Amino acid sequence: MNDPQRVNIGKQHPAAYKALIALSSQVEEAAAAAGLDPLLVELLKIRVSQINGCAFCLRMHARDALKKGENPDRIAVLPGWEETGYFSETDRAALRLTEAVTRVSDGHVSDEDYNAAAAVLTADQVSAVSWLATLMNAFNRVAITSRYPVEN
Repeated sequence: MNDPQRVNIGKQHPAAYKALIALSSQVEEAAAAAGLDPLLVELLKIRVSQINGCAFCLRMHARDALKKGENPDRIAVLPGWEETGYFSETDRAALRLTEAVTRVSDGHVSDEDYNAAAAVLTADQVSAVSWLATLMNAFNRVAITSRYPVEN
């Protein structure tokens, strides 16, 4: 899968990548300040990466979630979160908004999806979840474009 012709865009333009890392720190701080559970934050990162098919980020954030104490069953059923009893109302609202932001090309973030999230999440949480999804979509695109290796 690793193509030697691919440019690692993070290394090619390190200042841009460092800015993305700095944004990541700001987004993590916003999520914590908004009261989002760190395990939920990892699940949101995993869900974005599942939708985008980013193996590099999937492996990284699944490992991070497990290290933080996430239940492996919640990771396993994450693609079918709507059909399980594993997720709280807050988790569901955040997952729904995260999916809508990630799938923005499928019809934008609908009023229905936004309002459902806003009915459960605070304004700070809506903003933090939206930033988390935006950030992870950016990281996924860097890793996928550059074909970051994922090997045993």
